[in-house]
Amino acid sequence: MTTAIQFKTRLPPLNSGDRLSRLEFEQRYEQMPANKKYELIEGVVYMASPLRYESHGKPHGYIMSWLGAYCAATPGVELADNVTIRLDRDNEPQPDAILRLLPEMGGKSWISEDDYVEGVPEFIVEVAASSAAYDLHDKFRVYRRNGVPEYLVWQVYEQQIDWFCFQEDTYVRLNPDERGILHSQIFPGLRLAVKPLLIGQLAQVLAELQLGVATAEHATFIKHRLPPSD
Repeated sequence: MTTAIQFKTRLPPLNSGDRLSRLEFEQRYEQMPANKKYELIEGVVYMASPLRYESHGKPHGYIMSWLGAYCAATPGVELADNVTIRLDRDNEPQPDAILRLLPEMGGKSWISEDDYVEGVPEFIVEVAASSAAYDLHDKFRVYRRNGVPEYLVWQVYEQQIDWFCFQEDTYVRLNPDERGILHSQIFPGLRLAVKPLLIGQLAQVLAELQLGVATAEHATFIKHRLPPSD
C-alpha cells in the first residue's frame, strides 16, 4: 500500500519591491517577525527602515500625545497607532496614527472580524524623515484617490508640517491662521500650534488644543453626533 506524504508549503518571506495582491501580502505578513513593519502601496511591498529617536520616535510621541488629548475630550472619536488599513485592492498602509469617527457618528471606516481597519479613516498622520519619503508621493496619491478627508505629514529634517484637506477630488494644503495655528476642517477643536510642535514645546501644543476643545464649535460637534441619552 502506498502512503501519500504531504509537505506543508511555506510562503516566501516579504521583501521590499515584491508585487503582490492584498491577500498574498496579508498571508505573507502573518509569518513575518512581529517587530517588522511592511506596507502594500499600489501593489508594491515596502519595508520600513529602523526608526531613529530624533527623526521619528520623539516626533511620533508628540503626535500621539496631541491626538490622544483630543480623543479623550471627544466622545465618538477613536485614535490608533500604527494600525494596518485595508484601503483598496492594492493598498494596505500602516500609518503612524489615525483618528476616526465611529460608524454610528458618521465615520467611514469600521473594524473587520479579523481586527483590521477597513474603509477610510477621517484623519491620517505620517512622520516622514524628509520630503523624499514616499509619504509625500506614492502614499499621498493613494490617500487622495481614496478620499481620506485629512492627511498630515511631518517632515522632520525640513522642520515642516503639511496638513492636507480633501476638497473637490484633490488635496488642498491648509494654511495656519495669524497666530500660526492649523485648524482641522473635519474635527472641530483639533488645533495644532505648528512652531511649538517643531521646537518640541509639547506643553504649548496641548495648551492650544485645550482652547480648541473648550469652544462652542467642539461642544456642538459632540452634541449633534452623539445619540440622545435616555
